[in-house]
Amino acid sequence: MVKQLDEKTTSDLIDHVGWRLWRLSRQWKDEFEAAMTAAGHGWMTQAQGAVVGQLRAAGVPQAELARQLGISKQAVQQFVDALEADGFVLRVVDPADKRGRIVQLTPKGAQALDDGNRIKQEIEARYRAAVGAERFADFMAVLDALFEDPSP
Repeated sequence: MVKQLDEKTTSDLIDHVGWRLWRLSRQWKDEFEAAMTAAGHGWMTQAQGAVVGQLRAAGVPQAELARQLGISKQAVQQFVDALEADGFVLRVVDPADKRGRIVQLTPKGAQALDDGNRIKQEIEARYRAAVGAERFADFMAVLDALFEDPSP
């Protein structure tokens, strides 16, 4: 057994799309987090920021947030508690289910989301400028096509 392991050679890692996607994703995330921190929203780069990213104007039922994020109801509860304590979200009674709660953005939370959207657009504008509008549009279309159906 030892002899077999000694005789095995280690292959070099290949260059592949996963590596390139990961590297670009990491770069984008680092840029976004630095800009959000500079804008005073460093908390949005933490796990609870994912909750805010799921909210829409009418709000989202708290139980639905757990499903959307793929995390436990208890984790969502903790994130929403912290966001509510900091004034970024509020809970209102769900008119369809009096036991449930709808999580909504406060004006302070909406401003953080608006800042995040602005920063995302600025990053995209830099990418578009680097490769040209047509190539960037093609890139976005390719990403969408691969996400929708990765099979040939």
